[in-house]
Amino acid sequence: MTAQHQDAAARAHEAREEVRRKLLGAWQLVSYTAVSTDGDVVQPLGPTPYGLIVYTPEGYMSAQLGRGDRPPLPSARLEDAASDDLARAAIGYIAYGGPFTVVDPATVEHHVTTSLFPNWIGRPQVRTVTFDGPYLRLAVATPTRLWGADRTAELTWSRAA
Repeated sequence: MTAQHQDAAARAHEAREEVRRKLLGAWQLVSYTAVSTDGDVVQPLGPTPYGLIVYTPEGYMSAQLGRGDRPPLPSARLEDAASDDLARAAIGYIAYGGPFTVVDPATVEHHVTTSLFPNWIGRPQVRTVTFDGPYLRLAVATPTRLWGADRTAELTWSRAA
């Protein structure tokens, strides 16, 4: 490897590390929108979603997102809740986690090892990364079949207080 290639590799590594450092910590969900290729916009978790995504120095992430209008269950205890009540609660909730890798300065890959949606386990969730002042924007890189149309989804986060 030439010195020029070594310098380029070192710069690329440092750019990834800078993004990794910026990601670390806890972020609160501000908005979640999905736009179809023809411009139709939906809010998959409604107009008042809530959520938390955490990136740790050890290289793990965890994301929990929910609809702001999820009603409480009739049962006070999880194990006493009826199956249909639990199913309704899960429809408005997304949860997953696992190791993460900053692929390049604009891309993070979440390596899913645990998820409310079992089909995501073992499948990477690739997101574009943009920092805009106090905000973190994570988006699906290419249009994906979401809610009946090919859409790009974008989640906006702010630093948790």
